[in-house]
Amino acid sequence: GLLCGLTLVCLVPVLTHLLRDETDAASGWLLVQLIGVLLCWTLRRRVEKAGIAVGIAVLRTGRHALGEHVGSLPIGWFTPANTARLNHLASQGMMELAQLPAHVFTPLLGGVITPLVVLVALFALDVQLGLIALIALPLLVAVFLLTTRLNQHADQTFHQHAADTSQRMVEFAQAQSVLRAFNGEQGGTRFLEQAIAQQQASGRQLIRLTALASGLNVWAVQACFATLLLVAAQHLGGADRESLIAALVTLVLINRFIDPLLDVAGYSDVLRGARAQLAALQTMFDYPAQPQPATPATPLDGSVELRGVHFGYDPAHPQVLKGVDLAVAPGSMTALVGASGSGKSTVLRLIARFFDVGEGAVLVGGVDVRAMSGETLASHISQIFQDAYLFQGTIADNIRIGKPEASDAELLHAAHQAGVSEIVERLPLGLDTQVGEGGARLSGGERQRIAIARALLKDAPILLVDEATAALDAENQAAITETLARLRGKRTLIVIAHQLSTVAMADQIVVLDDG
Repeated sequence: GLLCGLTLVCLVPVLTHLLRDETDAASGWLLVQLIGVLLCWTLRRRVEKAGIAVGIAVLRTGRHALGEHVGSLPIGWFTPANTARLNHLASQGMMELAQLPAHVFTPLLGGVITPLVVLVALFALDVQLGLIALIALPLLVAVFLLTTRLNQHADQTFHQHAADTSQRMVEFAQAQSVLRAFNGEQGGTRFLEQAIAQQQASGRQLIRLTALASGLNVWAVQACFATLLLVAAQHLGGADRESLIAALVTLVLINRFIDPLLDVAGYSDVLRGARAQLAALQTMFDYPAQPQPATPATPLDGSVELRGVHFGYDPAHPQVLKGVDLAVAPGSMTALVGASGSGKSTVLRLIARFFDVGEGAVLVGGVDVRAMSGETLASHISQIFQDAYLFQGTIADNIRIGKPEASDAELLHAAHQAGVSEIVERLPLGLDTQVGEGGARLSGGERQRIAIARALLKDAPILLVDEATAALDAENQAAITETLARLRGKRTLIVIAHQLSTVAMADQIVVLDDG
Protein backbone atom coordinates (compact mmCIF):
# COMPACT_ATOMS: atom_id res chain seq x y z
CA GLY A 1 0.00 0.00 0.00
CA LEU A 2 2.85 2.34 0.84
CA LEU A 3 4.62 1.53 -2.44
CA CYS A 4 1.40 2.13 -4.43
CA GLY A 5 0.99 5.52 -2.78
CA LEU A 6 4.59 6.52 -3.56
CA THR A 7 4.19 5.33 -7.17
CA LEU A 8 1.07 7.48 -7.54
CA VAL A 9 2.86 10.50 -6.08
CA CYS A 10 5.45 10.09 -8.87
CA LEU A 11 2.72 11.53 -11.13
CA VAL A 12 3.50 14.97 -9.70
CA PRO A 13 7.05 15.33 -11.08
CA VAL A 14 6.17 13.40 -14.28
CA LEU A 15 3.27 15.73 -15.16
CA THR A 16 5.07 18.87 -13.96
CA HIS A 17 8.13 18.21 -16.16
CA LEU A 18 6.02 17.16 -19.16
CA LEU A 19 3.90 20.32 -19.01
CA ARG A 20 7.09 22.38 -18.81
CA ASP A 21 8.46 20.54 -21.92
CA GLU A 22 11.28 19.07 -19.79
CA THR A 23 11.22 15.69 -21.52
CA ASP A 24 14.46 14.28 -20.14
CA ALA A 25 13.54 14.99 -16.53
CA ALA A 26 10.01 13.64 -17.14
CA SER A 27 11.48 10.45 -18.65
CA GLY A 28 13.62 9.85 -15.58
CA TRP A 29 10.63 10.15 -13.24
CA LEU A 30 8.51 8.07 -15.63
CA LEU A 31 11.12 5.27 -15.42
CA VAL A 32 10.95 5.46 -11.62
CA GLN A 33 7.17 5.21 -11.84
CA LEU A 34 7.29 2.21 -14.19
CA ILE A 35 9.69 0.41 -11.80
CA GLY A 36 7.26 1.20 -8.96
CA VAL A 37 4.34 -0.20 -10.99
CA LEU A 38 6.24 -3.44 -11.69
CA LEU A 39 7.20 -3.79 -8.02
CA CYS A 40 3.60 -3.11 -6.96
CA TRP A 41 2.31 -5.73 -9.41
CA THR A 42 4.87 -8.34 -8.25
CA LEU A 43 4.23 -7.74 -4.56
CA ARG A 44 0.46 -7.66 -5.11
CA ARG A 45 0.60 -11.14 -6.68
CA ARG A 46 2.65 -12.47 -3.76
CA VAL A 47 0.37 -10.88 -1.17
CA GLU A 48 -2.80 -12.16 -2.89
CA LYS A 49 -1.43 -15.71 -3.02
CA ALA A 50 -0.49 -15.46 0.66
CA GLY A 51 -3.97 -14.07 1.40
CA ILE A 52 -5.61 -17.08 -0.25
CA ALA A 53 -3.36 -19.39 1.80
CA VAL A 54 -4.45 -17.57 4.98
CA GLY A 55 -8.11 -17.86 3.90
CA ILE A 56 -7.72 -21.63 3.47
CA ALA A 57 -6.02 -21.80 6.88
CA VAL A 58 -8.93 -19.88 8.43
CA LEU A 59 -11.38 -22.39 6.94
CA ARG A 60 -9.36 -25.39 8.11
CA THR A 61 -8.37 -24.27 11.61
CA GLY A 62 -11.55 -22.27 12.22
CA ARG A 63 -13.85 -25.20 11.48
CA HIS A 64 -11.56 -27.50 13.45
CA ALA A 65 -11.66 -25.16 16.48
CA LEU A 66 -15.43 -24.84 16.16
CA GLY A 67 -15.78 -28.63 15.99
CA GLU A 68 -13.57 -29.12 19.06
CA HIS A 69 -15.54 -26.56 21.06
CA VAL A 70 -18.92 -27.93 20.03
CA GLY A 71 -17.67 -31.41 20.93
CA SER A 72 -17.03 -30.17 24.48
CA LEU A 73 -20.54 -28.72 24.96
CA PRO A 74 -23.17 -30.60 26.99
CA ILE A 75 -25.35 -32.88 24.86
CA GLY A 76 -28.40 -30.89 25.89
CA TRP A 77 -27.06 -27.92 23.90
CA PHE A 78 -27.86 -29.66 20.61
CA THR A 79 -31.36 -28.33 20.01
CA PRO A 80 -32.70 -27.98 16.42
CA ALA A 81 -32.18 -24.20 16.57
CA ASN A 82 -28.57 -24.48 17.77
CA THR A 83 -27.81 -27.21 15.25
CA ALA A 84 -29.17 -25.06 12.39
CA ARG A 85 -27.08 -22.10 13.59
CA LEU A 86 -23.98 -24.31 13.79
CA ASN A 87 -24.58 -25.62 10.26
CA HIS A 88 -24.94 -22.08 8.89
CA LEU A 89 -21.78 -20.87 10.67
CA ALA A 90 -19.65 -23.85 9.66
CA SER A 91 -20.58 -23.39 6.00
CA GLN A 92 -21.56 -19.86 4.94
CA GLY A 93 -20.23 -18.09 8.05
CA MET A 94 -16.71 -19.52 7.78
CA MET A 95 -16.65 -18.82 4.03
CA GLU A 96 -17.46 -15.14 4.68
CA LEU A 97 -14.62 -14.94 7.20
CA ALA A 98 -12.14 -16.77 4.96
CA GLN A 99 -12.73 -14.35 2.08
CA LEU A 100 -11.41 -11.46 4.21
CA PRO A 101 -7.72 -12.43 4.04
CA ALA A 102 -8.21 -14.12 0.66
CA HIS A 103 -9.86 -11.26 -1.25
CA VAL A 104 -10.63 -8.24 0.94
CA PHE A 105 -7.75 -7.26 3.23
CA THR A 106 -5.20 -6.62 0.44
CA PRO A 107 -7.27 -4.06 -1.56
CA LEU A 108 -8.80 -2.68 1.65
CA LEU A 109 -5.46 -1.99 3.37
CA GLY A 110 -4.12 -0.60 0.10
CA GLY A 111 -7.18 1.64 -0.09
CA VAL A 112 -6.49 2.93 3.43
CA ILE A 113 -2.70 3.40 3.21
CA THR A 114 -2.46 4.83 -0.33
CA PRO A 115 -4.60 7.95 0.43
CA LEU A 116 -2.43 8.65 3.50
CA VAL A 117 0.67 8.82 1.26
CA VAL A 118 -1.18 11.03 -1.24
CA LEU A 119 -2.31 13.19 1.70
CA VAL A 120 1.34 14.00 2.50
CA ALA A 121 1.86 15.01 -1.15
CA LEU A 122 -1.22 17.26 -1.00
CA PHE A 123 0.21 19.02 2.06
CA ALA A 124 3.43 19.59 0.12
CA LEU A 125 1.51 21.16 -2.79
CA ASP A 126 -1.01 23.19 -0.77
CA VAL A 127 -1.43 23.26 3.01
CA GLN A 128 -5.13 24.17 2.84
CA LEU A 129 -5.92 21.22 0.55
CA GLY A 130 -3.95 18.94 2.85
CA LEU A 131 -5.90 20.15 5.87
CA ILE A 132 -9.26 19.58 4.13
CA ALA A 133 -8.20 16.06 3.13
CA LEU A 134 -6.97 15.39 6.68
CA ILE A 135 -10.24 16.57 8.24
CA ALA A 136 -12.22 14.53 5.69
CA LEU A 137 -10.65 11.21 6.70
CA PRO A 138 -12.11 10.90 10.25
CA LEU A 139 -15.46 12.21 8.94
CA LEU A 140 -15.48 9.48 6.29
CA VAL A 141 -14.62 6.87 8.93
CA ALA A 142 -17.56 8.13 11.04
CA VAL A 143 -19.93 7.80 8.05
CA PHE A 144 -18.67 4.26 7.32
CA LEU A 145 -19.21 3.24 10.97
CA LEU A 146 -22.70 4.79 10.95
CA THR A 147 -23.76 2.88 7.83
CA THR A 148 -22.32 -0.32 9.29
CA ARG A 149 -24.41 0.10 12.44
CA LEU A 150 -27.45 0.91 10.28
CA ASN A 151 -27.28 -2.52 8.62
CA GLN A 152 -26.07 -4.63 11.53
CA HIS A 153 -29.47 -5.75 12.86
CA ALA A 154 -30.84 -6.44 9.36
CA ASP A 155 -27.79 -8.56 8.57
CA GLN A 156 -28.15 -10.62 11.75
CA THR A 157 -31.87 -11.15 11.07
CA PHE A 158 -31.16 -12.31 7.52
CA HIS A 159 -28.54 -14.85 8.63
CA GLN A 160 -30.86 -16.16 11.36
CA HIS A 161 -33.68 -16.63 8.82
CA ALA A 162 -31.23 -18.30 6.42
CA ALA A 163 -30.32 -20.81 9.15
CA ASP A 164 -34.03 -21.40 9.88
CA THR A 165 -34.71 -22.03 6.20
CA SER A 166 -31.85 -24.52 6.03
CA GLN A 167 -33.30 -26.36 9.03
CA ARG A 168 -36.78 -26.42 7.46
CA MET A 169 -35.38 -27.80 4.18
CA VAL A 170 -33.70 -30.71 5.97
CA GLU A 171 -36.87 -31.29 8.00
CA PHE A 172 -38.99 -31.20 4.81
CA ALA A 173 -36.79 -33.88 3.20
CA GLN A 174 -36.68 -36.14 6.26
CA ALA A 175 -40.37 -35.98 7.22
CA GLN A 176 -42.03 -36.56 3.84
CA SER A 177 -44.03 -39.57 5.02
CA VAL A 178 -45.63 -37.59 7.85
CA LEU A 179 -46.14 -34.46 5.74
CA ARG A 180 -47.76 -36.34 2.86
CA ALA A 181 -50.00 -38.27 5.22
CA PHE A 182 -51.52 -35.01 6.39
CA ASN A 183 -51.00 -32.72 3.41
CA GLY A 184 -51.39 -34.85 0.26
CA GLU A 185 -49.02 -35.01 -2.69
CA GLN A 186 -47.53 -31.55 -2.13
CA GLY A 187 -45.79 -32.95 0.92
CA GLY A 188 -46.79 -30.12 3.29
CA THR A 189 -44.71 -27.24 2.04
CA ARG A 190 -46.39 -24.69 4.34
CA PHE A 191 -43.62 -24.54 6.97
CA LEU A 192 -40.90 -24.47 4.34
CA GLU A 193 -42.71 -21.73 2.37
CA GLN A 194 -43.12 -19.67 5.54
CA ALA A 195 -39.38 -19.96 6.29
CA ILE A 196 -38.45 -19.00 2.71
CA ALA A 197 -40.90 -16.07 2.81
CA GLN A 198 -39.29 -14.87 6.06
CA GLN A 199 -35.84 -15.11 4.51
CA GLN A 200 -37.03 -13.25 1.39
CA ALA A 201 -38.55 -10.45 3.51
CA SER A 202 -35.39 -10.05 5.60
CA GLY A 203 -33.32 -10.24 2.39
CA ARG A 204 -35.33 -7.42 0.81
CA GLN A 205 -34.93 -5.31 3.95
CA LEU A 206 -31.19 -5.99 3.92
CA ILE A 207 -30.94 -4.99 0.24
CA ARG A 208 -32.80 -1.72 0.89
CA LEU A 209 -30.57 -0.80 3.82
CA THR A 210 -27.43 -1.91 1.99
CA ALA A 211 -28.34 0.28 -1.00
CA LEU A 212 -28.95 3.21 1.36
CA ALA A 213 -25.66 2.60 3.20
CA SER A 214 -23.68 2.27 -0.04
CA GLY A 215 -25.25 5.48 -1.34
CA LEU A 216 -24.34 7.35 1.86
CA ASN A 217 -20.75 6.05 1.72
CA VAL A 218 -20.25 7.08 -1.91
CA TRP A 219 -22.00 10.41 -1.32
CA ALA A 220 -19.65 11.17 1.60
CA VAL A 221 -16.56 10.39 -0.52
CA GLN A 222 -17.87 12.45 -3.45
CA ALA A 223 -18.67 15.35 -1.10
CA CYS A 224 -15.04 15.26 0.02
CA PHE A 225 -13.96 15.24 -3.64
CA ALA A 226 -16.24 18.19 -4.48
CA THR A 227 -14.89 20.24 -1.55
CA LEU A 228 -11.28 19.61 -2.55
CA LEU A 229 -12.13 20.45 -6.17
CA LEU A 230 -13.75 23.78 -5.23
CA VAL A 231 -10.83 24.81 -3.01
CA ALA A 232 -8.34 23.82 -5.70
CA ALA A 233 -10.24 25.88 -8.31
CA GLN A 234 -10.26 28.97 -6.07
CA HIS A 235 -6.65 28.92 -4.88
CA LEU A 236 -4.84 27.45 -7.84
CA GLY A 237 -6.63 29.09 -10.69
CA GLY A 238 -4.04 31.77 -11.64
CA ALA A 239 -3.67 32.78 -15.31
CA ASP A 240 0.08 32.15 -15.56
CA ARG A 241 1.44 28.88 -16.88
CA GLU A 242 2.94 27.69 -13.54
CA SER A 243 -0.37 28.21 -11.75
CA LEU A 244 -2.20 26.18 -14.42
CA ILE A 245 0.38 23.39 -14.18
CA ALA A 246 0.06 23.35 -10.38
CA ALA A 247 -3.75 23.30 -10.68
CA LEU A 248 -3.73 20.39 -13.13
CA VAL A 249 -1.26 18.34 -11.07
CA THR A 250 -3.27 19.00 -7.90
CA LEU A 251 -6.53 17.88 -9.54
CA VAL A 252 -4.89 14.64 -10.65
CA LEU A 253 -3.59 14.09 -7.11
CA ILE A 254 -7.03 14.82 -5.61
CA ASN A 255 -8.52 12.21 -7.94
CA ARG A 256 -5.84 9.69 -6.84
CA PHE A 257 -6.72 10.50 -3.20
CA ILE A 258 -10.44 9.81 -3.74
CA ASP A 259 -10.32 6.62 -5.87
CA PRO A 260 -8.96 4.29 -3.12
CA LEU A 261 -11.51 5.70 -0.65
CA LEU A 262 -14.32 4.70 -3.03
CA ASP A 263 -12.87 1.16 -3.00
CA VAL A 264 -12.90 1.20 0.81
CA ALA A 265 -16.55 2.34 0.76
CA GLY A 266 -17.38 -0.56 -1.57
CA TYR A 267 -16.03 -3.11 0.92
CA SER A 268 -18.15 -1.87 3.84
CA ASP A 269 -20.94 -4.40 3.10
CA VAL A 270 -18.49 -7.31 3.05
CA LEU A 271 -16.93 -6.18 6.33
CA ARG A 272 -20.32 -5.73 7.96
CA GLY A 273 -21.42 -9.23 6.95
CA ALA A 274 -18.17 -10.73 8.22
CA ARG A 275 -18.51 -8.80 11.48
CA ALA A 276 -21.99 -10.28 12.00
CA GLN A 277 -20.61 -13.78 11.40
CA LEU A 278 -17.74 -13.12 13.84
CA ALA A 279 -20.26 -12.00 16.47
CA ALA A 280 -22.35 -15.15 15.95
CA LEU A 281 -19.22 -17.28 16.09
CA GLN A 282 -18.09 -15.55 19.28
CA THR A 283 -21.49 -16.21 20.87
CA MET A 284 -21.05 -19.90 20.11
CA PHE A 285 -17.51 -19.97 21.51
CA ASP A 286 -18.72 -18.08 24.61
CA TYR A 287 -21.12 -20.91 25.47
CA PRO A 288 -19.28 -22.66 28.33
CA ALA A 289 -17.86 -26.09 27.66
CA GLN A 290 -18.88 -28.84 30.04
CA PRO A 291 -16.22 -28.83 32.79
CA GLN A 292 -13.88 -31.82 32.82
CA PRO A 293 -12.00 -32.90 35.97
CA ALA A 294 -8.22 -32.51 36.14
CA THR A 295 -7.87 -35.96 37.74
CA PRO A 296 -10.86 -38.10 36.62
CA ALA A 297 -12.30 -40.64 39.05
CA THR A 298 -13.54 -44.14 38.19
CA PRO A 299 -16.89 -45.58 39.35
CA LEU A 300 -16.70 -48.38 41.90
CA ASP A 301 -19.80 -50.32 40.75
CA GLY A 302 -23.03 -49.99 38.76
CA SER A 303 -25.01 -48.08 41.38
CA VAL A 304 -26.79 -44.78 40.66
CA GLU A 305 -27.72 -42.12 43.22
CA LEU A 306 -29.37 -38.69 43.10
CA ARG A 307 -28.83 -36.49 46.15
CA GLY A 308 -31.06 -33.43 46.58
CA VAL A 309 -31.15 -32.77 42.84
CA HIS A 310 -32.65 -29.52 41.62
CA PHE A 311 -32.71 -28.78 37.88
CA GLY A 312 -34.38 -26.42 35.42
CA TYR A 313 -33.82 -26.01 31.68
CA ASP A 314 -34.43 -22.26 31.78
CA PRO A 315 -33.95 -19.89 34.75
CA ALA A 316 -37.05 -17.99 33.63
CA HIS A 317 -39.27 -21.08 34.05
CA PRO A 318 -40.11 -23.31 37.05
CA GLN A 319 -37.65 -26.07 37.90
CA VAL A 320 -38.35 -29.52 36.46
CA LEU A 321 -36.82 -31.39 39.41
CA LYS A 322 -37.01 -30.12 43.00
CA GLY A 323 -34.93 -31.90 45.62
CA VAL A 324 -35.03 -35.41 44.14
CA ASP A 325 -33.34 -38.19 46.16
CA LEU A 326 -33.00 -41.62 44.55
CA ALA A 327 -30.82 -44.67 45.21
CA VAL A 328 -30.51 -47.50 42.68
CA ALA A 329 -28.54 -50.56 43.78
CA PRO A 330 -26.15 -52.20 41.31
CA GLY A 331 -27.81 -54.96 39.28
CA SER A 332 -31.32 -53.84 40.29
CA MET A 333 -34.19 -52.64 38.10
CA THR A 334 -35.96 -49.35 38.76
CA ALA A 335 -39.08 -48.24 36.93
CA LEU A 336 -39.72 -44.49 36.59
CA VAL A 337 -43.38 -43.62 36.18
CA GLY A 338 -45.34 -40.39 36.15
CA ALA A 339 -47.38 -38.09 33.97
CA SER A 340 -45.94 -36.48 30.83
CA GLY A 341 -43.68 -33.59 31.78
CA SER A 342 -43.08 -34.86 35.32
CA GLY A 343 -39.31 -35.10 34.75
CA LYS A 344 -38.72 -38.80 33.99
CA SER A 345 -36.57 -38.22 30.88
CA THR A 346 -34.77 -35.38 32.67
CA VAL A 347 -33.62 -37.82 35.38
CA LEU A 348 -32.08 -40.10 32.71
CA ARG A 349 -30.44 -37.13 30.98
CA LEU A 350 -28.84 -35.98 34.22
CA ILE A 351 -27.51 -39.48 34.95
CA ALA A 352 -25.92 -39.50 31.46
CA ARG A 353 -24.76 -35.91 32.07
CA PHE A 354 -26.56 -34.32 29.15
CA PHE A 355 -26.73 -31.37 31.57
CA ASP A 356 -25.22 -30.58 34.96
CA VAL A 357 -27.55 -30.28 37.96
CA GLY A 358 -28.35 -26.84 39.39
CA GLU A 359 -28.11 -28.09 42.98
CA GLY A 360 -27.25 -31.45 44.52
CA ALA A 361 -25.28 -34.27 42.91
CA VAL A 362 -25.68 -37.27 40.58
CA LEU A 363 -23.44 -40.21 41.45
CA VAL A 364 -22.57 -43.26 39.35
CA GLY A 365 -20.71 -46.01 41.17
CA GLY A 366 -20.37 -43.73 44.18
CA VAL A 367 -18.61 -41.01 42.15
CA ASP A 368 -20.08 -37.63 41.14
CA VAL A 369 -20.52 -37.66 37.35
CA ARG A 370 -18.80 -34.25 37.27
CA ALA A 371 -15.66 -35.91 38.66
CA MET A 372 -15.50 -38.41 35.76
CA SER A 373 -14.16 -37.95 32.26
CA GLY A 374 -16.70 -38.09 29.44
CA GLU A 375 -15.17 -41.34 28.16
CA THR A 376 -15.40 -43.05 31.58
CA LEU A 377 -19.04 -42.08 32.09
CA ALA A 378 -19.96 -43.12 28.53
CA SER A 379 -18.29 -46.51 29.02
CA HIS A 380 -20.44 -47.20 32.11
CA ILE A 381 -23.78 -46.14 30.64
CA SER A 382 -25.72 -47.44 27.66
CA GLN A 383 -28.95 -45.77 26.56
CA ILE A 384 -32.07 -46.61 24.60
CA PHE A 385 -33.85 -43.43 23.56
CA GLN A 386 -37.51 -42.92 22.76
CA ASP A 387 -36.55 -41.50 19.34
CA ALA A 388 -34.06 -43.82 17.66
CA TYR A 389 -31.57 -42.26 15.23
CA LEU A 390 -29.70 -44.37 12.69
CA PHE A 391 -26.67 -43.26 10.72
CA GLN A 392 -26.36 -43.76 6.99
CA GLY A 393 -24.84 -47.21 6.48
CA THR A 394 -25.84 -50.84 7.00
CA ILE A 395 -27.83 -52.39 9.83
CA ALA A 396 -24.62 -54.03 11.06
CA ASP A 397 -22.78 -50.68 10.99
CA ASN A 398 -25.46 -49.10 13.16
CA ILE A 399 -25.46 -51.92 15.72
CA ARG A 400 -21.64 -51.90 15.90
CA ILE A 401 -21.67 -48.24 17.01
CA GLY A 402 -22.29 -49.69 20.47
CA LYS A 403 -19.07 -51.71 20.32
CA PRO A 404 -16.99 -51.29 17.13
CA GLU A 405 -14.64 -54.16 17.97
CA ALA A 406 -17.49 -56.67 18.62
CA SER A 407 -17.29 -60.07 16.93
CA ASP A 408 -19.94 -61.27 14.47
CA ALA A 409 -21.24 -63.69 17.10
CA GLU A 410 -21.70 -60.87 19.63
CA LEU A 411 -23.43 -58.74 17.02
CA LEU A 412 -25.83 -61.56 16.06
CA HIS A 413 -26.60 -62.27 19.73
CA ALA A 414 -27.50 -58.60 20.39
CA ALA A 415 -29.57 -58.52 17.19
CA HIS A 416 -31.46 -61.63 18.30
CA GLN A 417 -32.09 -60.24 21.80
CA ALA A 418 -33.53 -57.02 20.37
CA GLY A 419 -35.74 -58.77 17.80
CA VAL A 420 -33.70 -57.59 14.82
CA SER A 421 -33.34 -61.18 13.50
CA GLU A 422 -36.90 -61.08 12.15
CA ILE A 423 -36.12 -57.90 10.16
CA VAL A 424 -32.86 -59.33 8.82
CA GLU A 425 -34.45 -62.60 7.67
CA ARG A 426 -36.86 -60.88 5.28
CA LEU A 427 -34.31 -58.49 3.77
CA PRO A 428 -32.28 -59.78 0.78
CA LEU A 429 -29.00 -58.33 2.07
CA GLY A 430 -29.65 -59.13 5.73
CA LEU A 431 -27.39 -57.20 8.12
CA ASP A 432 -25.72 -55.56 5.11
CA THR A 433 -28.95 -53.74 4.17
CA GLN A 434 -28.54 -49.95 3.89
CA VAL A 435 -30.81 -48.08 6.32
CA GLY A 436 -30.73 -44.70 4.48
CA GLU A 437 -30.18 -41.27 6.02
CA GLY A 438 -31.58 -41.25 9.55
CA GLY A 439 -32.89 -44.80 8.93
CA ALA A 440 -35.41 -43.52 6.38
CA ARG A 441 -35.71 -46.93 4.64
CA LEU A 442 -36.97 -48.66 7.78
CA SER A 443 -40.12 -48.30 9.85
CA GLY A 444 -40.12 -46.61 13.25
CA GLY A 445 -40.36 -49.96 15.04
CA GLU A 446 -37.48 -51.40 13.01
CA ARG A 447 -35.29 -48.40 13.80
CA GLN A 448 -36.08 -48.78 17.48
CA ARG A 449 -35.12 -52.46 17.54
CA ILE A 450 -31.77 -51.70 15.86
CA ALA A 451 -31.16 -48.95 18.45
CA ILE A 452 -31.93 -51.45 21.24
CA ALA A 453 -29.49 -53.97 19.72
CA ARG A 454 -26.84 -51.21 19.63
CA ALA A 455 -27.35 -50.54 23.35
CA LEU A 456 -27.28 -54.24 24.25
CA LEU A 457 -24.07 -54.82 22.28
CA LYS A 458 -22.31 -52.07 24.25
CA ASP A 459 -22.65 -54.21 27.40
CA ALA A 460 -22.25 -51.27 29.82
CA PRO A 461 -23.01 -51.95 33.53
CA ILE A 462 -25.86 -49.37 33.55
CA LEU A 463 -28.70 -49.35 30.99
CA LEU A 464 -31.06 -46.36 30.75
CA VAL A 465 -34.27 -47.11 28.85
CA ASP A 466 -36.61 -44.28 27.79
CA GLU A 467 -39.90 -45.89 26.66
CA ALA A 468 -38.04 -48.26 24.33
CA THR A 469 -41.13 -50.31 23.44
CA ALA A 470 -43.38 -47.36 22.57
CA ALA A 471 -42.99 -47.83 18.78
CA LEU A 472 -43.17 -51.66 18.77
CA ASP A 473 -46.01 -54.10 18.24
CA ALA A 474 -47.22 -56.45 20.99
CA GLU A 475 -44.97 -59.34 19.91
CA ASN A 476 -41.81 -57.23 19.92
CA GLN A 477 -42.81 -55.50 23.13
CA ALA A 478 -42.95 -58.92 24.73
CA ALA A 479 -39.53 -59.81 23.28
CA ILE A 480 -37.94 -56.63 24.69
CA THR A 481 -39.63 -57.18 28.06
CA GLU A 482 -38.11 -60.68 28.16
CA THR A 483 -34.70 -59.19 27.28
CA LEU A 484 -34.96 -56.72 30.17
CA ALA A 485 -35.97 -59.57 32.47
CA ARG A 486 -32.86 -61.54 31.45
CA LEU A 487 -30.68 -58.49 32.16
CA ARG A 488 -31.96 -58.15 35.75
CA GLY A 489 -29.16 -58.85 38.15
CA LYS A 490 -26.55 -58.48 35.39
CA ARG A 491 -26.95 -54.77 34.77
CA THR A 492 -28.39 -51.80 36.59
CA LEU A 493 -31.62 -50.98 34.75
CA ILE A 494 -33.47 -47.65 35.02
CA VAL A 495 -36.55 -47.84 32.81
CA ILE A 496 -39.20 -45.30 31.87
CA ALA A 497 -42.15 -47.46 30.91
CA HIS A 498 -45.93 -47.47 30.74
CA GLN A 499 -46.25 -51.22 30.09
CA LEU A 500 -47.62 -52.87 33.22
CA SER A 501 -45.56 -56.03 32.60
CA THR A 502 -42.33 -53.98 32.55
CA VAL A 503 -43.23 -51.95 35.63
CA ALA A 504 -44.35 -55.03 37.58
CA MET A 505 -40.99 -56.80 37.32
CA ALA A 506 -39.01 -53.81 38.69
CA ASP A 507 -37.29 -54.05 42.07
CA GLN A 508 -38.50 -50.55 42.89
CA ILE A 509 -41.02 -48.19 41.34
CA VAL A 510 -40.35 -44.45 41.56
CA VAL A 511 -43.25 -42.06 40.90
CA LEU A 512 -42.39 -38.52 39.81
CA ASP A 513 -44.99 -35.82 40.37
CA ASP A 514 -44.55 -32.02 40.21
CA GLY A 515 -40.76 -32.33 40.27
